[in-house]
Amino acid sequence: MKISGTRAARPWGTVFAALSVPFVSHAAGTIEIDETRWVSIGAGLRAGFVSTEDAAPSGEDRSSTFNIQSVRLYVSGQAAEKVKFTFNTECEGCVFGDDSPIGSGGNMDVLDAIAQFELSEQLNIWIGRMLTPADRIELNGPYYGLNWNQYTVPLLPSDQLGQAGLLGRDDGVTLWGSAGKFQYAFGLFDGVDGGPNVEDNLLFATRLAYNFLEKEQNPGYYTSGTYFGTAGDIFTLALAFQSQSDAVGTAAAPDDFRATIVDMLYENAFDNGAALTIDAEYKTFDADVSPLAAVDPSCLCYLFDGDAYYATFAYLLPGGGKLRWQPYVRYTSNEPDSGLDSDLTEVGLNIVIRGHDARLNVSFLSGDANLTGLPGPDVDTIQFGVQVQI
Repeated sequence: MKISGTRAARPWGTVFAALSVPFVSHAAGTIEIDETRWVSIGAGLRAGFVSTEDAAPSGEDRSSTFNIQSVRLYVSGQAAEKVKFTFNTECEGCVFGDDSPIGSGGNMDVLDAIAQFELSEQLNIWIGRMLTPADRIELNGPYYGLNWNQYTVPLLPSDQLGQAGLLGRDDGVTLWGSAGKFQYAFGLFDGVDGGPNVEDNLLFATRLAYNFLEKEQNPGYYTSGTYFGTAGDIFTLALAFQSQSDAVGTAAAPDDFRATIVDMLYENAFDNGAALTIDAEYKTFDADVSPLAAVDPSCLCYLFDGDAYYATFAYLLPGGGKLRWQPYVRYTSNEPDSGLDSDLTEVGLNIVIRGHDARLNVSFLSGDANLTGLPGPDVDTIQFGVQVQI
């Protein structure tokens, strides 16, 4: 048995493609058991400071809160040739008390648990708990997004912390692969389990993407919101679709859910080390709950119904050195079929030390859009964040 230390610094997507080690930072330590078996271990942390107007207990003063936004442990490995596994844990929003949104006392919960049969570039099969094929912000995860606050547009069923999944994950199976610059992922998942789904219908999820310039190199069907200019010129268009019969409403008055999403990533890498990045998305949700179900206390009325979009523009300043500067601006608009619209503007700066493995962020947000898709408080927020992965 051989234990190797951290790997040399290379673009994380390149390392993932070479090793087929999904969702683990490229610097993770690897235990080599023999020629075909190994285990890799890593970790991630996101923490920061948030100050929001009128959010103090007084209701009139700014809040001042330090928080641990996410703690992850990454474990992956290979049991035999073409047979791999992933096991990741998460403690998102850890407050180390009874108010923790996942469990209590800040306990770690299972995030991913995947048996992976990686047969070829064209066909791979993952079984277990994993990200459902979806739009780019879901597949970036918080650690590989362009801006610090990706989740200000309505989210899919598997992000609702309830009967339909957890943090974009659900139990099921995904077939994924690529042919040239075309990439695909098709999945079947539990989705909403119980409630209105008395017939036990499955959730269908798919993502189809085409890379017009350089092909994005990521683990599995995952994505990134920026490559900081290290992956060449990128222009990718993708279509994501999810549907489940009887996913909202009540057992007596069930309704179906459908979501169609188009997303785009453009990144132009310049010779002087600078990079221009544009990340945009449009999504439409159909989750129209009947009036009969809406007044029932048991209604599963958790999904947004309407349209939403965002666009992010970022510019990585030229030069090298230990610190790179990437200012950005992002605009979000949520437009429900019933109720008021909401929007949000985020102006931020990524201070990049080592890609997605070590970066700082300072951002200012103004508006009332949030991940529910419905208006929240219309406030101004100042944030400072730090992200570290090994």
